[in-house]
Amino acid sequence: MPTFDVVSELDLQEVRNAVDQANREASNRFDFKGTDARIDFSEKELTLHASTEDRLRALYTLLEEKMVKRSVSLKSLEPGKIEEASHQSARQKVALKAGISQEIGKQINKIIKDSGLKGVSSSIQGDQVRVTGKQRDDLQSAIALLKESDLPVPLQFTNFRD
Repeated sequence: MPTFDVVSELDLQEVRNAVDQANREASNRFDFKGTDARIDFSEKELTLHASTEDRLRALYTLLEEKMVKRSVSLKSLEPGKIEEASHQSARQKVALKAGISQEIGKQINKIIKDSGLKGVSSSIQGDQVRVTGKQRDDLQSAIALLKESDLPVPLQFTNFRD
């Protein structure tokens, strides 16, 4: 039977490149002079530092621009609240979301089940959802349906097999 997997992956190399570009631009831009604006990268989260909350919001906007240029979905960013740091500066942590949670997996299953596609079923397998169907066209309809749905995570469709 034809199958495919629904996953939510994050290309960390593209995220790292976007962070590097944003840091480089922040160090050169006039409106960031003297604000010590920077973004620290780690595998699970980003930490934004700036001298004021206003500069921090501008830095986050700059980061979003660079992410979009590098084709990284903004749905994978989960900004935390702005905190006060030492020396009257501001800090914000931005979590990087990857993988499909149980809750999102259940939503995907419900969307597929409610669609009325005959012979198409889905099951949650860890942090991905496996969709099976009798015909390839039905699976392509399921992919189109999931692309139209407004889920809070970016979706990719991998491992399509006949």
